[in-house]
Amino acid sequence: MSKLLICVLATGFFFSCSAKAATLRCGSDLVSLGDRGFEIKRKCGEPAYRDTVGYTVGPNQRLELAVEEWVYGPRNGMTYILRLEGNRLVHIEGKRLP
Repeated sequence: MSKLLICVLATGFFFSCSAKAATLRCGSDLVSLGDRGFEIKRKCGEPAYRDTVGYTVGPNQRLELAVEEWVYGPRNGMTYILRLEGNRLVHIEGKRLP
């Protein structure tokens, strides 16, 4: 097999193991970017793991916001990591863990 083909296959595998999304389905509900923490808990329940990972500044750099990561799953082989800044959902990442 050529080195180029191996590189292309490895790259495809890497990108298939982690995916970014703007929504997450919890049963019949959807969690979307911008949702508040209480809305996420109402739709998805308590996260399996929750951690404060740091702080960031808010709009106009006048307010310090806590940054948290909430972990849900595995669901159908996928684990979902939700990043909240100041109790608002800003990022959803799906990972297929070994």
